[in-house]
Amino acid sequence: MNETQVENYLYLPETSIKMSLKLSDRINKLEESATILMSKKARELTAKGVDVINLSLGEPDFTTPKHICDAAKSALDAGYTFYTPVAGYLDLRQAIAGKLKRENGLEYSADQIVVSTGAKQSLANAVMTLVNPGDEVIIPTPYWVSYSEMVKLAEGTSVFIATTVESNFKITPAQLEAAITPKSKVFMFSSPCNPTGSVYSKEELAALVKVFEKHPDIYIISDEIYEHINFGTEHNSIASFDSIRDRVVIINGFSKGYAMTGWRLGYMAATKAIAAACDKMQSQITSGTCSIAQRAAITALTSDMTPTYEMREAFRKRRAIVYDLIKDIPGMKSNFPEGAFYFFPDVSSFFGKSYNGTVIKDANELALLLLSEAHVSTVSGESFGDPNSIRFSYATSEDKLIEAMRRIKAFLSELK
Repeated sequence: MNETQVENYLYLPETSIKMSLKLSDRINKLEESATILMSKKARELTAKGVDVINLSLGEPDFTTPKHICDAAKSALDAGYTFYTPVAGYLDLRQAIAGKLKRENGLEYSADQIVVSTGAKQSLANAVMTLVNPGDEVIIPTPYWVSYSEMVKLAEGTSVFIATTVESNFKITPAQLEAAITPKSKVFMFSSPCNPTGSVYSKEELAALVKVFEKHPDIYIISDEIYEHINFGTEHNSIASFDSIRDRVVIINGFSKGYAMTGWRLGYMAATKAIAAACDKMQSQITSGTCSIAQRAAITALTSDMTPTYEMREAFRKRRAIVYDLIKDIPGMKSNFPEGAFYFFPDVSSFFGKSYNGTVIKDANELALLLLSEAHVSTVSGESFGDPNSIRFSYATSEDKLIEAMRRIKAFLSELK
């Protein structure tokens, strides 16, 4: 058995015949989500009685606001228990279009919206719809772990643009221009960014748009799922630039801004042709998403946003606490994130040091040691396209964050 082939054996009770199960090359080449893997390891240790502080998953620690839950209960009582339209209920798509106009100044009609089982599926729909084998997808690093794997599934090629903590993890127009080739098909990014928390300003987006204007065959997938966890003055969407508007696919959802992770609800907004193509793709994979979640989402979009703002302010306070604690750890270098709820510090100064005879070669080993020895679950930056960093989420209580940073600092101080 080699690295690209997995062989499992299935025993049939009736015949006791051993059959070799050879999985597809597609699945063998696919990496497991690093965030989910580290959270799984943390749960395994917790099950053994270890006091683990889990900072690996990107999930708000707030419950869904009561008025949204009440809407779901009302939907059940009203009989919303049947299959839904593939693209989502019309009134939900109208509510999304209303939100885009009200909050973002963008004009979309309901037939330009496709609702999916989470923003992740919306991203996958867009990639699978736009990318042909051999097409290049330009992705700034660090990036959310699933971007490159989705491109791999579409048989495209990821072209990465490296950034650093010194540049606040943002690309320049010159870097973008240098990455473009005749094979370039899609540019995919997030703002606010997972994992760095960086947010592109309107001026920075405008500078990138000038490059895209010279390359009319490139589509832009703009992941805006962290829109409402933005500590600046406003959210800026690259779709607000008319010159490239028809080439932009907006990805958004309800998990982060409304604390609705378990509801599995996301959406995309694009031209009618792209939306129809994604509707077609989705019809053969999942069909329409949960009826109850959709009814609740209408209430989320059309009612009081106070819980969202309160949650954002809690994250803002936690960000300040954790940033001060990071600055107090010698050798750890971080930007000051403008959005989302992550820190992505450069930890390369610890590479080459050792703990109980184990030499730390990279961020993977450091993350595993932080889990096994300090009992803090983080995620190696390698899966995000930056092997010099680790990511940790501050979507947990202040007490846990303070204790987690104390443990991390204590462990790192023991390295030789």
